[in-house]
Amino acid sequence: QLVESGGGLVQAGGSLRVSCAVSGRTDSVNTMAWFRQAPGDDRESVAAVRWSDGTTYYVDSVKERFTIARDNAKNTMYLQMNSLTPKDTAVYYCATARGRLSSGSWYISSNYGYWGQGTQVTVSS
Repeated sequence: QLVESGGGLVQAGGSLRVSCAVSGRTDSVNTMAWFRQAPGDDRESVAAVRWSDGTTYYVDSVKERFTIARDNAKNTMYLQMNSLTPKDTAVYYCATARGRLSSGSWYISSNYGYWGQGTQVTVSS
């Protein structure tokens, strides 16, 4: 089970951190990721982290602004979001994959088998 938290309302230029806690068996989790979906848009990838070695991936639009991290001891993944803009407004979902995904596969949503319920992030202008 995946439980997101930390969403909310923030002004443009502000920061927010969202978390995703994994409960139950975690030995099959090799990659975790954040996706987001804005109203009327398709779900898009944001960032991913490989559980074993911490390798990270980002979509170009969030590079230098967002940081993904994981805490293996707490079975929790984080997304620190800085310099937020209204274009970042969306429901943010965390997801886990059995596969040890790479730069060519981390952004494909069908590679992820478990999804959280989502947390709303709203950035006002």
